[in-house]
Amino acid sequence: MGLFPRFDEEEPGRSPDVPRRTGFPHFWKILRRDVFDDFKAGFLALLGCVPFIAGMFLAVTAYAMALAPVCGLIGGAIAGPQLCALADTLLRSLRDDTGGVWWRTYRRAWGRSAKASLLPGAVGGALLATQLFMLLHADALQVNLPMSAALVLGILFLLGLSLYLWSQLALMELGFGQLIKNSALLFIGQLPRTAAALGVLAAYILVSLRFFAAALSLLPLTNFWLPVLPALFLIYPGLEQAFRLDEKFRSDQKPPEDIL
Repeated sequence: MGLFPRFDEEEPGRSPDVPRRTGFPHFWKILRRDVFDDFKAGFLALLGCVPFIAGMFLAVTAYAMALAPVCGLIGGAIAGPQLCALADTLLRSLRDDTGGVWWRTYRRAWGRSAKASLLPGAVGGALLATQLFMLLHADALQVNLPMSAALVLGILFLLGLSLYLWSQLALMELGFGQLIKNSALLFIGQLPRTAAALGVLAAYILVSLRFFAAALSLLPLTNFWLPVLPALFLIYPGLEQAFRLDEKFRSDQKPPEDIL
């Protein structure tokens, strides 16, 4: 299997002898077809992260290190259901599940995973907030260059785990420990795809920081869907291989709960 997945959707008017679209042609098809649904889910996820962002701003400006994990804990728990619902919307696009009214499907996905999203969101939010605070106040905390590099790698590792974690939570019912275990195994076992997905996220963050004023004004439009869609596109084959997603959604059977 190559770096970019092969999708087996049926295209109207396509002869069986004509090869199906693969890789980026399919990605652009998804982008054109589902851009408004993906945008709406990303915008709601951005709104869900407002408490986390506000809490981080308060902690950073007040130089209150003890406040950062608390704000991250609360803000992450609030953002969790929206992030999971965003993953559900994007994964539906990737597997060409475009039937039904988007808002009805979104609400059903949100309600199904809302309770299970609280703990992953809270733990992830607390870890992310602590790492961001230390990185932003590296000079005041006398954090040296190796430690700063370790914090950056830690944030990237957390983002990579989050891609797999929210995807699993959107697709199946798993305990928190199993989610972490599966996410870590997928992160390592699909390392080339994980690295490519993290490269997309890192590039988006760096460009946003470099052109901060423009990125901030465009944030309501780009929000989370723009970087997360290609990142999920890159790791989706690993998820499909581990959990046999195409087979599951064709037969409407529950996927396996452990990738081992």
